[in-house]
Amino acid sequence: MAQEWEIKRRADTCTRTGREFEDGETFYTLLYLEKEGFRREDLCEEAWNGRNDNIQPFSFWRSTFELPPPPEPEMLEKATAEDLLRRYMEENDPGHENARYILALMLERKRLLKPVERKEANGRVLLVYEHAKTGEVFVVPDPNLRLDQLAEVQTQVAELLG
Repeated sequence: MAQEWEIKRRADTCTRTGREFEDGETFYTLLYLEKEGFRREDLCEEAWNGRNDNIQPFSFWRSTFELPPPPEPEMLEKATAEDLLRRYMEENDPGHENARYILALMLERKRLLKPVERKEANGRVLLVYEHAKTGEVFVVPDPNLRLDQLAEVQTQVAELLG
C-alpha cells in the first residue's frame, strides 16, 4: 500500500465526461480505496447526477473549481511546512508518521489544507485533506499521539523547519 498516501491533484476536467471545468463551477470529488491505494475522480454536476449509486466511494465532497494561480517565481528559501509534508508523503517512511500528522495540522491551522473527512480503514483513522489552492488530496494517518508525546514531535518539526 505504498501508494495509499500519494497526493492526488484536482483534475481540470471531469473524469467521466472529459469536459473542462469552468472557473467557479461546482464539482464533486470521489475517493475510492482499491488494492493499489486511493483512486480519485472529479465529476461535473452532470456526471455526479448520472453516477451509479450502487458503487459507494470511500469519501466524497463538493467543491468549487478555481483556476490555478499562475506559477510563482522559484526562490531559494528554507523548507516550509508544506514542502516538508510533501517530501514525507512521497517517502512514506513510517518513522515520519508523527511529523506528517503535526505538519498537516499546522497547514490546517494556516487554512492551506481543508479537512474533508475523517475515516477509518484497516483499523486506522485516516484524515482526508484538500489543498486550498491546488485541490490536491492528502490522506494522513492519525498516529494517535498522546499528550506527553506532542511537545517532542513539535520540537522535532520546528527543528526541521529551521
